[in-house]
Amino acid sequence: MNSSRKTRSIIICVLIAACILLITGRIAMGDFVFGEPENLGPSVNSAYVDGIADVSSDGQELYFESDSPGGPGDLDIWVTKRRTVTDSWELAVSLGVPVNGPYSDGGPCITRDGLSLYFSSDRPGGSGGADIYMTTRATREDPWEEPVNLGPIVNGSAWDQCPSISADGLTLVFGSNREKIGTAYSALCYIYETTRPTKDDPWSEPIRLGPAVNPELGYDSDYPSISADGLSLYFRYVSSEARGLWVATRTSVSNSWNRTVDLGLRGASPRFSADGSIMYWTSRAYGGYGDADLFQASIEPVVDFNGDGIVDSADICIMVDNWGTDQPLCDIGPTPFGDGIVDVQDLIVLAEHLFKEYPPAESVEVNEDNNGGQFELERGQILVVTLESNPSTGYKWELAEQSKSILLQLGEVEFKSSDTGDPPTVGAGGWEIFRFRAVSTGQMPLLFFYHRSWEDAEFLNTFSIQVTVN
Repeated sequence: MNSSRKTRSIIICVLIAACILLITGRIAMGDFVFGEPENLGPSVNSAYVDGIADVSSDGQELYFESDSPGGPGDLDIWVTKRRTVTDSWELAVSLGVPVNGPYSDGGPCITRDGLSLYFSSDRPGGSGGADIYMTTRATREDPWEEPVNLGPIVNGSAWDQCPSISADGLTLVFGSNREKIGTAYSALCYIYETTRPTKDDPWSEPIRLGPAVNPELGYDSDYPSISADGLSLYFRYVSSEARGLWVATRTSVSNSWNRTVDLGLRGASPRFSADGSIMYWTSRAYGGYGDADLFQASIEPVVDFNGDGIVDSADICIMVDNWGTDQPLCDIGPTPFGDGIVDVQDLIVLAEHLFKEYPPAESVEVNEDNNGGQFELERGQILVVTLESNPSTGYKWELAEQSKSILLQLGEVEFKSSDTGDPPTVGAGGWEIFRFRAVSTGQMPLLFFYHRSWEDAEFLNTFSIQVTVN
């Protein structure tokens, strides 16, 4: 009876996913790993510093800063174009005046419609060491007009740089050292956010983002990039222990940033293609043509939740088991970092990858001999706990209540008989097998009780281990 019910549930899960896919026809992204960093080549990169960049929503224009000769200032904004996203980038050219001047102009950010360009500049007439400016154009074919300073509400008396604007044009994030001036860390930045109700309204007083993005005074968070939906914030984080690209997420634009994750790449200023399939960033860590180069990396989906090497009904059922929660393993849509809830957006993504095969996840095996031990896992690895058992006696292993935020149990508990006969002898003992996936970093105990569920008596046996996920 139970087997029949489980089979029906699996069939229903698959049918729901297939129907949603056929109705919407949506191309979505799954959870991901980065492909190998790919240098954008000599038409973009030079023997100098080629830094902060942003790509247009159609993927045909890439704006970036460079101190390469050929522009009017010490640092200028350049652009490279291509006819289609499959073509190579053309030879980059300086935007020239009036965007660039005889000073330092950099950190470009292009709006979704391609008609406004935000950047930072230390030209005279601003509020501080460097201010944020905006230039506009009437159409994509028209030249850029005289830049306008965003004014003293947004710009402070210190250094404000690397603006990034959300797709709706209502949220602007940037780096600034305004609260660190006068300290030993005055060269380091915090990340700030300013908002406005509509595009016709003025920007609000910037606020420093919380500790998920900006930790203590002596740490540097800078080069921010906000996602199109305003729910993910990518930035460079530098501390005495770590240096690299990170992302923070939030469930809505009115909520605080949380759940910060290390992207595992070195560099600064990550920006993404409109469909989320490519990340662009600047780095000195991967070689190249000059002091710093621009790179891109593909974002490759990983939706094999149970790590068995194929996306199938078992993975759909894991998602259904976590429906309506914020379980990070299953929260894979509509962007790679999810939106804070497991719902139809995630099922659409999973359906896009049904029956695709992937390399199986690495596993860590644990048994009774490891009772009381400590184990370290990497995110994505599978923990397999095998415990001797004989369910025919009424005794079974039960997992104590535990958080699913670090380790997520995968599927049903499997029983493997010690009798290798076919069929095995009735009443034969064997092993109960529990499987978990490491979904986020942290430490937690795993505790199991061996007992008869209907008896109010001492446990016949217990098993526990301490798990650290890196």
